[in-house]
Amino acid sequence: MLYIRGTNNRYRMADEQDVIFEAIQIYNRNFSRGEALTSPDKAKDCIKLKLAPYEHEVFVCLFLDNQHRVIACDELFRGTIDGASVYPREVVKAALHYNAAALIIAHNHPSGISDPSQADRVITGKLKEALALIDVRVLDHFIVGETVFSFAEHGLL
Repeated sequence: MLYIRGTNNRYRMADEQDVIFEAIQIYNRNFSRGEALTSPDKAKDCIKLKLAPYEHEVFVCLFLDNQHRVIACDELFRGTIDGASVYPREVVKAALHYNAAALIIAHNHPSGISDPSQADRVITGKLKEALALIDVRVLDHFIVGETVFSFAEHGLL
């Protein structure tokens, strides 16, 4: 059981909403502007926290400066239970908007299976090519299911 301190300074049992609220607070602290992503595991953990609750596909980008400090984390596309349309043009526009030097892309698989589909591999290649034209590096593509799949760790970038 988890207890939290209420407004009257007395402890009470936490409900699901309390836990979700605190998790979001932790997420926001970990991805505050200027926070350096010092390891792939740190990025993975926070991305999983952001994407795991969704019952539909969500595609996010972590925009980073040249020191890999977080500029922003934006949810760019939403889809259905088994897919989301991702438009490279919109990702490029967002990267230019934030003046990003690099980014990490991520999306979830509501099925819980984090293995990349052929469509995931294709869009990763298209995004990498489009962003290279404006000198923005794609550092990784995470797929969140019950585990987190990293394209970089599997040599797919």
